[in-house]
Amino acid sequence: MDFGGTKIALALCDLDGRCLARQVLATNPGSGGDAVLERGISAGRALLGLSADHDLVAVGISTIGVPREDRVELAPAIPGWQHVGLARSVAAAFDVPVRVATDVKAAATAEARWGSLAGSDPAIYLNLGTGLAVAILVNGRVLDGAHGASGEIGYNLTALGDVGVAIGARPMLEDTVSGMGLAARGSRALGRTVTAGQVFDAAATDPELDAMVDTLIDELSPHLVNLVIAVDPARVAVGGGMARSWERLRGPLDRALNSGVPFPPELVLAAYPFDAPLVGALALGAEAAGASLAGALFFPQDKPEARNHPG
Repeated sequence: MDFGGTKIALALCDLDGRCLARQVLATNPGSGGDAVLERGISAGRALLGLSADHDLVAVGISTIGVPREDRVELAPAIPGWQHVGLARSVAAAFDVPVRVATDVKAAATAEARWGSLAGSDPAIYLNLGTGLAVAILVNGRVLDGAHGASGEIGYNLTALGDVGVAIGARPMLEDTVSGMGLAARGSRALGRTVTAGQVFDAAATDPELDAMVDTLIDELSPHLVNLVIAVDPARVAVGGGMARSWERLRGPLDRALNSGVPFPPELVLAAYPFDAPLVGALALGAEAAGASLAGALFFPQDKPEARNHPG
């Protein structure tokens, strides 16, 4: 189960790594955290009904924010999510072992195990989705940080005047460099509700929207360059919903890295550009069941035609 700010994605796999069934539904965050959780659990039960000849042995969950036993921190995209005990509630609903992780960290684990970051050390997974975050891989493992919040660059300062100003009283990088930020700006400009994907699509013929996309990339670039300088990764993989516009993103980000980093890393599209958090959740579930899924995961993918890495 993958709980995102825009969608809830679910998949059922056997312990040989074959995907048996999957479903995607809208998160509807305005309904509140409890309602979002209940919709996810109901969808999970329905998915299990499609494969009655298999027994459920474990559940893996990826989620926005930093999951704890009784709450999820740093997840403002779903009101009330901070009061939801994901692992505890899902374990009670399905009566099986449950593992839960931050979505971007789960995605990075999947990319390191089966995808575009396999054999790259250290490496960075950059998620450009509803929100903004990265995961840092060292020795094949995701760096959690002291509080599980490593890579939450959406909280980065955006101006010198923000130094010393408390979170909540200053702008954050995620306010503008994210799918929700771009959608909000595009909606204001057009006078109607649009998604980030629609902004990217319309930018080809609308100079105002094209400038918005340029601004998003320009604002992201120095933060990515500074992070890469600090970590010195071999490779940076990009995933998330905005990766559907990979060709628009790749050139400017590559130029920023090549001009600003002493030893520029390879910049690639993720192998699971839109499904990595869900694939990572499946890996968590397999581990909870005592299986390793050491081989490749046979998982149908929705991905752009343009790719620049093997696998």
